[in-house]
Amino acid sequence: MDVMPLLLLVAGSVAVAAAARRTPVPAPLLLVAAGLAVSYLPGVPDYTLDPEIVLPLVLPPLLYREGTESSYLDLRAQLRPVAMLSVGYVLFATFVVGWAAYLVVPGLPLPAALVFGAVVAPTDAVAATAIARRVGLPSRITTILQGESLLNDATAITAYNVALAAAIGEGATWAGGIGEFLIAAVGGVVVGLLLMMPIHWLRTRLGEALLQNTLSLLIPFVAYGVAEQVHASGVLAVVVVAVYLGHHAWEVDFATRLQEDAVWRMVAFLLESAVFALIGLQLPVVLKGLGAYSGADAVWYAVVLFVVVVAARFVWVYPATFLPRLLSARIREREPDPTWRGPAVTSWAAMRGVVSLAIAFSVPLTVEGGAAFPQRNLLLFLTFTTVIGTLVVQGLSLPAVIRVLRFPGRDAQAETLAEANAQAQASRAAEQRLDDLLADERNALPPPLADRLRDVLERRRNAVWERLGQVNPVTGETVDDTYRRLSREMISAERSVFVRLRDHRYIDDEMLRTLLRRLDLEEAAAYRETA
Repeated sequence: MDVMPLLLLVAGSVAVAAAARRTPVPAPLLLVAAGLAVSYLPGVPDYTLDPEIVLPLVLPPLLYREGTESSYLDLRAQLRPVAMLSVGYVLFATFVVGWAAYLVVPGLPLPAALVFGAVVAPTDAVAATAIARRVGLPSRITTILQGESLLNDATAITAYNVALAAAIGEGATWAGGIGEFLIAAVGGVVVGLLLMMPIHWLRTRLGEALLQNTLSLLIPFVAYGVAEQVHASGVLAVVVVAVYLGHHAWEVDFATRLQEDAVWRMVAFLLESAVFALIGLQLPVVLKGLGAYSGADAVWYAVVLFVVVVAARFVWVYPATFLPRLLSARIREREPDPTWRGPAVTSWAAMRGVVSLAIAFSVPLTVEGGAAFPQRNLLLFLTFTTVIGTLVVQGLSLPAVIRVLRFPGRDAQAETLAEANAQAQASRAAEQRLDDLLADERNALPPPLADRLRDVLERRRNAVWERLGQVNPVTGETVDDTYRRLSREMISAERSVFVRLRDHRYIDDEMLRTLLRRLDLEEAAAYRETA
């Protein structure tokens, strides 16, 4: 097996993603553009997106990372709009886009057209949330977009399986399709519910952070594999487990949380970078098999269907936002009154991604009887153009749309004030607990050590309030910026001494690693206190 193409893909995508951090362009969009640009360079190998790799090996860890980073309480509060998008919209888009493809593309059978509709129906979990956070959307809209993109893959894959069965001649029925959807959805949730508590119990019982994080890397694959083994939705199983573990992450040892955060940041960064670069690199593969449809006809079909995909989103989102409020007094009481701007942004922030391409590449070459699948290569091309169109057109223009709509962003000062108040309450509780403990003679400490514990509380309490203060007129730094810089300088001076003592053989390398780890933890703590 030649590993060089894989190494080139990972190294190149990581380099582009790193460069994107210095530009106003979100990393997913720059990676897609880079993939398109280099796809025809001499010597670049063909990168065919294999659904047997993407769906079971790439999708679960990405969903798990997004699930653990999401908020169970926020998702529960927005359950109705999330369900309307992740289930209702996906089914609506499957039929509307599929019917449009049936009308636009000559000779395309309706079942095959519905396969295409199901393929392009789900929005992408990574692209939607990455861009939403980058442009500073309010937390409610970000939660809705994140919840939709976490759950809609299950709906889309089920709809795809039903449409595909009809397209290849396996005699699918409406009743059978609804039954398969219910089995997949309910089964995925049940598998997730059955796994989440035993996994969390095991995580809290393992004594070492290394073992706990090894288990953490296996969790998404276990949840996905178990669910798929019983013909349930692996996507829903992963999401249920991830949201539960994220909600209870505070119960895990602090060393595990620190290590787990670093590990999953790296895993998500590598996978997301490679996945979006792969999307752009599919262009030669898609065009190679287009055959008789190359030219103006294929471009026309792509433009029309892209417009249908975008328009169908608006057609669904606005009624789904306002009609339930008109029909239900309970919804009006429980949910804030939406403006027209929120549905506009929700409709426009609907990028497609790698899941759509992976599902499209899994369309079989033949149907029952051995005949070729109807216009399979054209469907691949249309899926590719839809994904690229939504990422480039909607992704690049989303910040401008938000500015034009004068959409209110997040109130950073209000959030910092809420954080400061929360920290003050926690500090008072910790101080009371410290006084109670020190009153017991079994916990007696010399006064300097007791004062040091109180100093830590005071510093943590003041750090957030200081973030609201003015900047230094000389350096332009805030108080916490100066604190972090001085802390790093002090720790750097200590680190240099330890290394010099090791070089002079006063301490050995094992002791050096112990001392450096202690400094690293202190530096991380100082950064987190003021971040």
